[in-house]
Amino acid sequence: MTIQRLLHAVDRFSMLVGKTFSWLIVALMLLVCGEVFKRYALNAPTAWIFDANNMLYGTLFMMGGAYTLSQAGHVRGDFFYGSMKPRTQAALDLVLFAVFFLPGVVALTWSGWTYFGESLAMHEQTFNADPIPVYPFKFVIPVAGAVLLLQGIAEMVRCALCLKTGVWTPRLKDAEEMDVVGEQLAGSSYVNEADKREVIEKAHAIEQAAQQRKSDTGNGGAA
Repeated sequence: MTIQRLLHAVDRFSMLVGKTFSWLIVALMLLVCGEVFKRYALNAPTAWIFDANNMLYGTLFMMGGAYTLSQAGHVRGDFFYGSMKPRTQAALDLVLFAVFFLPGVVALTWSGWTYFGESLAMHEQTFNADPIPVYPFKFVIPVAGAVLLLQGIAEMVRCALCLKTGVWTPRLKDAEEMDVVGEQLAGSSYVNEADKREVIEKAHAIEQAAQQRKSDTGNGGAA
């Protein structure tokens, strides 16, 4: 297996994890809607709903970290970074990964496993009238850390390859916002065909210009 295929395999795994846990958004919506109905229509609020919401949202947030990193979607300051050459970007990213990312994520994974073990040993529960277990949620911490660590190592390999070749290796791309716009317009019955084509063409032109700008600045490094 070539290094590029290995990097894509890691990207694909991070995308699978992120998309799988993204369904928690649906669970959160149903949970909140059900609680609103029970609270205001039936006057029967649920004691554990607030804790469950926090756990689901925390799980969604943590398990989406590796997916975001695989898409180079974390927030960064591009004012100086965007004008750098790819090798300079890769060198900077590699240093930041080694100094900040690796120690932080390793500590997160290690500590998360310790917290989970302690929570499981005492069968920790929430403090409310109808307690729910906490240890399954704490198990998410080391799992999220391990997945993020795997993607981070892949990003460091990308940096090393860029230092060697002078160009960023391509990433696996997920659906872009412009693709969603195009699909929505294509299936719309309220916009005529000429306007659909015009808007979709303009959307693709904007996307291509953005991609070209990314290529020109060598975008593709770490968060």
